[in-house]
Amino acid sequence: MFDTMTMTKAVAGVCGALLVFLLGSWAATSIYAMGGGHGEEHSQAYTIEVEGGSSEPVEEAAPVDVALLMATADLAAGEKAFGKCKACHKLDGSNGTGPHLNGVVDRAKSSVEGFSFSAAAAERSAESWTPQNIYGFIENPKGYMPGTKMSFGGLPKSEDRVNLIAYLATQK
Repeated sequence: MFDTMTMTKAVAGVCGALLVFLLGSWAATSIYAMGGGHGEEHSQAYTIEVEGGSSEPVEEAAPVDVALLMATADLAAGEKAFGKCKACHKLDGSNGTGPHLNGVVDRAKSSVEGFSFSAAAAERSAESWTPQNIYGFIENPKGYMPGTKMSFGGLPKSEDRVNLIAYLATQK
């Protein structure tokens, strides 16, 4: 059933299909390439003027008052938000992939016994996990503490962060 000629045809068919895909990719890249080389300096082609617009840089947003937001926090929503943390953190006093989070609010950073913290976290051991610090950390862990071992991307919604902090504050 499978003789030399059949195998040769099958291999030739696969090689031919690969060649067609590679040539198609090359043709598409040359047709649809945006031009310009890498590393060259590019200037803006045009600007659109708008009424009331300003060419001045936008000011950074004022810091969020987490204490004020926590007054309206929803503990049930915070417990639900903690579901994203459960993969690495526990609330029973034992460490998982991450340190346990019992009493984390206002606790000194890098102070959990038996957990090996990153060098970035150890450098901040004199600081404490205030609600404001936790808010910034869980928004963007790698941005707040470059070099942290925490691989979680963060919670994008402000209300989720506040609800989570309020929930963690009840976990002693």
